[in-house]
Amino acid sequence: MDHQSPYIIAVLPRYVEIRTFEPRLLVQSVELQRPRFITSAGQNIVYVASNHFVWRLVPVSIASQIRQLLQDKQFELALQLAKMKDDSDGDKKQQIHHIQNLYAFNLFCQKRFDDSMQVFAKLGTDPTHVIGLYPDLLPADYRKQLHYPNPLPTLSGAELEKAHLALIDYLTQKRSHLVKQLNDSDPSTTSPLMEGTPTIKSRKKLLQIIDTTLLKCYLHTNVALVSPLLRLENNHCHIDESECVLKKAHKYSELIILYEKKGLHQKALQVLLDQSTKANSPLKGHERTVEYLQRLGVENLGIIFEFSPWVLKICPEDGLKIFTEDLIEVETLPRDKVLNFLRQGFTELALPYLEHIIHVWEEKGPEFHNVLIQLYLERVQVLMKDYLNSLPEGVPAVAAGKEKGKLGEFRKKLLSFLDVSTSYEPSRLISDFPFDGLLEERALLLGRMGKHEQALIIYVHVLKDIHMAEEYCHRHYNSSLEGNKDVYLSLLRMYLSPPDVHCLGPIKMELSGPQANLQAALQVLELHHSKLNTTKAINLLPANTQIREIRVFLESVLEEKAQRKRCNQVLKSLLQAEFLRVQEERIFHQQVKCVITEEKTCRVCKKKIGNSAFARYPNGVVVHYFCCKDRTVCPTEQ
Repeated sequence: MDHQSPYIIAVLPRYVEIRTFEPRLLVQSVELQRPRFITSAGQNIVYVASNHFVWRLVPVSIASQIRQLLQDKQFELALQLAKMKDDSDGDKKQQIHHIQNLYAFNLFCQKRFDDSMQVFAKLGTDPTHVIGLYPDLLPADYRKQLHYPNPLPTLSGAELEKAHLALIDYLTQKRSHLVKQLNDSDPSTTSPLMEGTPTIKSRKKLLQIIDTTLLKCYLHTNVALVSPLLRLENNHCHIDESECVLKKAHKYSELIILYEKKGLHQKALQVLLDQSTKANSPLKGHERTVEYLQRLGVENLGIIFEFSPWVLKICPEDGLKIFTEDLIEVETLPRDKVLNFLRQGFTELALPYLEHIIHVWEEKGPEFHNVLIQLYLERVQVLMKDYLNSLPEGVPAVAAGKEKGKLGEFRKKLLSFLDVSTSYEPSRLISDFPFDGLLEERALLLGRMGKHEQALIIYVHVLKDIHMAEEYCHRHYNSSLEGNKDVYLSLLRMYLSPPDVHCLGPIKMELSGPQANLQAALQVLELHHSKLNTTKAINLLPANTQIREIRVFLESVLEEKAQRKRCNQVLKSLLQAEFLRVQEERIFHQQVKCVITEEKTCRVCKKKIGNSAFARYPNGVVVHYFCCKDRTVCPTEQ
């Protein structure tokens, strides 16, 4: 037996047998007359002898052997021989690579899909050439440009699914590799499966083909993986091709994801609109449209206005959530434009929208507060007219905000908002409130404008409600604010010197002339003496007012002033004592001396103080001023 790599040559009784060591294959049998001995005379020369003859065995050229082995599909043996050739490195590598590609292709034809994909992955074969091995995965025009060594096997059923699974693993690996190199400036280095076949150099183009192919494979094998693929931030699926296969498979939810990730929002919303009325569609209804519109944000405001009307019409409550949901994309929408949009086409939704942005999002813009008041006013005026017409003759209207039904609800909201909000502009709104009704609301506006006397005229002489007048004064009194510190004095004036109610304007209501109310005035003096200027209040009283009538008021004023005097005296004594203590402490500290001699050194830097600025700590430690980092912490002990 003799070994001539990659062959083993053995002498048998009637012939010489040549086999490969790995894989163990019979390559050739040479018939000889009773061969008995074999020996090697160097590389590629073998002598065989019998009792009467000697034969020399010489192999044919390696190139010829390789050609024959490739025809016989003995790719592993061909690879061994190719590695033994003495060709230049470039030619040798090229032939080895070619044989490996043929080997991988043959594995695929043998339906050993996993093994085939592993070899292709190691070789760096162009992924499009690998994808082309499968039916209906590449565009027809591009597929025609690819050539293969032999006809491709026909795949169907379980075999096709198995092949797709192997391809998915291969493409996932290639995709991960390409994504890492996406920003590299160098072109992609892939090799063709067959020499002369074009390859794709652009990484983005390769990723587009890979992602689109993965999408198709998932549709054939595992539909649940389609959505995660499309949701990837770096998803490169080809839009038209992906759109076609998803529509063909009726995967409209996944199609929406594709459109959204690619920024094709109008297409996505049109699909949602088309599917919303189909009985068996998973996208039936308006909910998905609402969720989609909520995610678009301010940069797509026009699209929101284009596709929200159909939802607002069929379900106003859910439609309003497009503009009021607690999402950052919704909250940052331009509120003035949203309000104008709603007022133009969906006026009934403008009110709840304003309530949301003001009460929930705490919007302070005066234009929004003004509009909310105007909308409340419009509702109240319409309902008030019907309410007054429904009252039996002689039956008075109930107090503002106490009406039943929607009128009471909206009027209560209006009164509360006028009282609580500090952002609306009363001077712009006052003209909208009539003189023959809604006087409580008008009084609140007058008060916000600082016209307290006009507001009190309404409470005291038009509405004749002393309790509301006192509540008004309580809300607006402020001793430190010039316009509000005499509000109780104005109330006193309303009782003692009532003006003509027509000073408010052209009031159409039938009102009796206002009468002075001394008892109410005296009650104000007694209850609110601390909030009144005593001199001005007494000057307002009628000349015939008796001392006994204002005795309680005067006693309260005198008691308050006496108490204030006593408090001031105590405070003066405390301040004097504090002054003396501080003076004593100052004298004590001024008695402390700090002597800086020529030898005095800084306790931080150890250098002499000299004529430099210095700092002295309470414990006597002296340091340079610039060495004093913290006045409260001494850097060293005495």
